Amino acid sequence: MPDAHPILDHADVILRPDPSRTVVRPFSLEYPKAFQVEGQSRTQAIVDRVMTLDAAGLAAELAITTDSLDERHRDVDAMLVRRYEEIAATLAARPTANTAQQRLIGAYFSEEYSYEAAALFNPSAVLAHDQSTAPEGGVRFIVSLRGIGEGHVSSVAFRSGSWVPGGRIAIDPPSLVAVPPIIEGDSVAAGAVVTLRVDRSRDISETVLFPVLPSQHQGIEDLRLVRFTEDDGTTTYHGTYTAFSGSTARPELLSGDGSETFIMRALTGDAAGAKGMALFPRRVGGQYIMLGRQDSESIWLHRSDDILHWEGGGKIVSPRYPWEYVQMGNCGSPIEVDEGWLVFTHGVGTVRNYCVGACLLDKADPSKLLARTPEPILRPSPDERDGYVPNVVYSCGALALGRDILLPYGVADNFTAFATTTVDRLLSAME
Repeated sequence: MPDAHPILDHADVILRPDPSRTVVRPFSLEYPKAFQVEGQSRTQAIVDRVMTLDAAGLAAELAITTDSLDERHRDVDAMLVRRYEEIAATLAARPTANTAQQRLIGAYFSEEYSYEAAALFNPSAVLAHDQSTAPEGGVRFIVSLRGIGEGHVSSVAFRSGSWVPGGRIAIDPPSLVAVPPIIEGDSVAAGAVVTLRVDRSRDISETVLFPVLPSQHQGIEDLRLVRFTEDDGTTTYHGTYTAFSGSTARPELLSGDGSETFIMRALTGDAAGAKGMALFPRRVGGQYIMLGRQDSESIWLHRSDDILHWEGGGKIVSPRYPWEYVQMGNCGSPIEVDEGWLVFTHGVGTVRNYCVGACLLDKADPSKLLARTPEPILRPSPDERDGYVPNVVYSCGALALGRDILLPYGVADNFTAFATTTVDRLLSAME
């Protein structure tokens, strides 16, 4: 039965996964352990085979490859040569390869990956840096999304759009091209700091961040993006996400300007072992503040002088109502309002239903809970509950403009929908 007085207004905007969107990413392989021989790598064997091709065979293979890639990728030749250079650096002796051979070798160690073939969900929304084209009375925004492709591997995708409170939400048509980042740094070392150059993307929808570290082998999950403002007024985009190796999960931090570079770094400390950490959009009391779920059940609060290192902390919101009896967590970074810190929450109840609620924390001391919604503001609905994981609605971050709120949310771990509300409507539903 629909709510008599709904807290949210639902938009008719839906973002669904598109298997035609692909990115070219590195591909590497080695012999099974029992067949490995010192000094005889599989990489070298493949390179040696390419070098045996005569001019006609080389031209034919290269034409087949590049004709296909040119249909939906930009600067293919340069991209393949860059991949060749990465491969050549791993060999005992650099091959004496001409440009055509370099391109074909690069192609053998690349793969076209449909990064959102299965799902496009769990969004977070932030104010775009450039507001020069914002509609009257509205804003430009960026949405980060979790895309899932082959092998259930998660990557980060982006969209841009505009929103006028009380009016239209418009998502810009995504580019037909997806551009892989240029990876700088040691992407093999477990504790690496990796810089991702994304300046070749002509708009944010072309940028795809796929796993590059061992800790991320199986995915980069649920980016909680926030536009962080330092005490001097400078802003940086930070995003906490879960890096999943396939066996273990850890929180990591993505930082950057959103258009030129991103930096990936691990979080450290005894509190940095849980999924779903979310950074406050500014320092409080001179310290960084983070929400977490260290016991897999309640929302915790952590303070630190170092954005990368987190110790201790304590519970601030625990399950109280039936729809959150199994566990609670945040749905993105807190939003600062006149009354305090507005936090969207998720609760898990019967039959593993995920619902969305909200709470209010004290502005000066966010460890103090002031109010919370006794009922969900968003539940899985009959027409929005079927998908890869049924009965789930979930968000990684909302956007505020004055007293108006834009809440993007994932449905059934499959697609993304949008809703709007106001601070006053949310506060009126709390007790």
